Amino acid sequence: MRYWVLGFLFFAFSNSFVFAQTKVSGYVYDSNKQSVPFANIVFVNSTIGTITDENGKFYMESDQNHSNIKVSFIGFETKTIKLSKRTTYNMEVVLEEEAASLDEVVIYKGKTSKKNNPAIDILRKIWDNRRENGVKKFKQYNYDKYEKLEFDLNTIDSALVNSRIFNGMEFIFEDIDTSRITGKTYLPIFLNEAISKVYGDNELNELKEVLKGNKNAGFSDNQTLIAFVKDLYSDYDIYDNYLKFFDKSFTSPLSRTGINVYNYVLSDSAYIGNKWCYNIIYYPRRKNELTFKGDFWVNDTTWAIKEINLEVTKSANINWVKDLYIEQEFDVLNDSIFLITKDYFQSDFAFNKKEKSRGMYGKRTTLYDNYKFDQKKDKKFYQSQVDPYNQDIYNRDDSFWSNARMEDLNKDEQKVYKLLDTLRTVKAFKRLYNVGTILATGYVEFNGWDFGPLFSTVGYNTIEGFRLRAGGRTYFTANDRWRIEGYGAYGFRDNKFKYGISGKYLVDRKSRLIVSAGNRRDVEQLGASLTNTNDVEGRSLASSSIVATGDNSRLTSINLSAFSMQIEPRKNFTIGVTGSYRTLKPADDDLFSLDFFDPETGEIKSEIKQAEIATTLAYYPGRKTTGYGVDKITVNDGDYAQLFLNYSLGLDHILESDFEYQKLQFFYRQPWNIGGFGVLSSSLEVGKTFGEVPLGLLSVVPGNQTYLSIQNTFPLLNFYEFVTDTYAAVHIEHNFNGRIFSRIPLLRKLNLRELVGVRGVWGELSDENIALDASGFLQTVGAPDEEIYWEYSLGVGNIFKVFRIDFHFRGNYFDNPDARDFGVTGSFGFYF
Repeated sequence: MRYWVLGFLFFAFSNSFVFAQTKVSGYVYDSNKQSVPFANIVFVNSTIGTITDENGKFYMESDQNHSNIKVSFIGFETKTIKLSKRTTYNMEVVLEEEAASLDEVVIYKGKTSKKNNPAIDILRKIWDNRRENGVKKFKQYNYDKYEKLEFDLNTIDSALVNSRIFNGMEFIFEDIDTSRITGKTYLPIFLNEAISKVYGDNELNELKEVLKGNKNAGFSDNQTLIAFVKDLYSDYDIYDNYLKFFDKSFTSPLSRTGINVYNYVLSDSAYIGNKWCYNIIYYPRRKNELTFKGDFWVNDTTWAIKEINLEVTKSANINWVKDLYIEQEFDVLNDSIFLITKDYFQSDFAFNKKEKSRGMYGKRTTLYDNYKFDQKKDKKFYQSQVDPYNQDIYNRDDSFWSNARMEDLNKDEQKVYKLLDTLRTVKAFKRLYNVGTILATGYVEFNGWDFGPLFSTVGYNTIEGFRLRAGGRTYFTANDRWRIEGYGAYGFRDNKFKYGISGKYLVDRKSRLIVSAGNRRDVEQLGASLTNTNDVEGRSLASSSIVATGDNSRLTSINLSAFSMQIEPRKNFTIGVTGSYRTLKPADDDLFSLDFFDPETGEIKSEIKQAEIATTLAYYPGRKTTGYGVDKITVNDGDYAQLFLNYSLGLDHILESDFEYQKLQFFYRQPWNIGGFGVLSSSLEVGKTFGEVPLGLLSVVPGNQTYLSIQNTFPLLNFYEFVTDTYAAVHIEHNFNGRIFSRIPLLRKLNLRELVGVRGVWGELSDENIALDASGFLQTVGAPDEEIYWEYSLGVGNIFKVFRIDFHFRGNYFDNPDARDFGVTGSFGFYF
């Protein structure tokens, strides 16, 4: 959902503000007018340069005056060209082949040898010394960090300026400038600055960042966009084998597997500061892989990187990103230690990769200073949480920022705050902003409350027929201390009204003590998940999917009331206690029955009344969140492990509660980044119910009778096909991110992505629980106790960049009633 904002801005709109002294752009060709990709272009007598893209195009600029550029590429004669003016666009540079290489096809194509290559010899020395560089050299470290994030509309031309979209906002185009990386015009729409202190301990393997100041302009109140930006620019280490951006793992040019992925050329050597360094150019051996092109400077004695530039190739299998450019600079602490001082990251988001397509820049500039080492702090320091509710952090005055910034904002950057603050008062901009917010969150914003979510307005099931739902929530800011949510729904077949309402309050921000309560009366598919909680607002998509396969008549009317308390004593570790009372009965007695024998009287009852106390422990190592209100926003959703333990105690004779039992459930989900081979996702669920309970309180193996992909369900199982009181389930899925398809010529340009999956479940159902069932239903269905039930899937993702289709195959239990041997599900979403 967080990508909807980005997608909307692309659709609606389809200056780094610097004063460059020399700008140059153009194309590099050979004598046959064929483009020369990955050629090296530099300003003579400088270390400022760039590399042509796959089409031979280049752009570069410098704050200094330069009179010559030098163009070179392996197998061609180096060419020096005189610049007659400060700005020279659309140059055409023709390189002549070296006479010695005319017959060497491999060299002409730019392929480099892995043997007797001095560049690769240097690369091996970098590998041998990689752990001796930077802060990894010390036991403890701390430093100051300044981070500036910016989003800009780019490719500003007269057609865009005169567009009806910007009626009433023409003043924003008065200060347009060009990017020093691409030469395109741009207009800022978001700016964020942050000052923090970072502490690390290599012995304890701990890291802590303490925010000192934060300043926003533009979409400062839109938590979705801010969270998206934070996730987009997660930290990385160029010495790692793989660099993760946009949920993808790119092979680092410094990777030990790099020689199989990149060509390396030793291009130059020069002093940078007082250190003699070698310059190595690298570019990919194959298209359509997650790779970079660029160059780096490495010291000749410590083999530490002094400077590095990385640029993603346009053929890389990544959506919505036309260009990605990274610069890093390192400084010398002493003769052997280099520390990062600057990190610059710029990405160009667009719907397509055509040269003239409009898009949006995402930029991050990070500066590091005041390094200190071996100042030990105990483990409690790293485990303790900093009180996030310090309003001074978000309201620092101008004098603080003047002293804290590690580089001054130039005069155009200073205008951003005033421009964007003014822009938010313009009605035309407010309309655009509101539409973007609806697409991003699903809610329509009003003063103090939101209407929605709109995406769940219409549903369908066998009992209710078509169902209309309307809801809302209180919402003043992203960091509200309290929130009330509610909805109402009406089914046009059963002619009944349903509702749900809940409220929660953040009692203490530091420990994140939250109390909540609510009530829900609705129709629900109970067999939608194995691991479940008494969430008043929770309702599965399986309960009201518009498009479904097979009959979905086994629905339950539920009346649930709950009160809960939750605390977070340690970061990403929560403890919760919930007291609940619910009644369960069939939504339609003629189609489904929950009848059971009363354990004490033996009489048949059709409605379950149950009081329960549940204690939950949840741990999310590696989860990143933002915000300090009652609702925190997860920044890196899907990129961290999840561990959940639930112990439920059923109480009888309380408010006429029927059963006494104990239920233990455990859930573990883990994503595994396999580098260039993609991402493996795995989950494990185990549970057991101790005591005798009826059908409505048993654990139903979650089937999926919709055509939509629903996580941790079995797409070929019908609802209630298997019922258990003891179970263990495993789900495994691997996304190769196009690694296989990129090697097939006919499929390569489609940028499709291949997926495989397998899932299985084992369970059993006791004779006592079967005997408790008065409907006879448990006599006809069973548990997968004879052998593990399993399915496997083959999927194709990234169809037209937004669609995914999975083909599912059943492994066994073909004789079950109405068993499905094969099925197809799909999903839709914006993914990189």
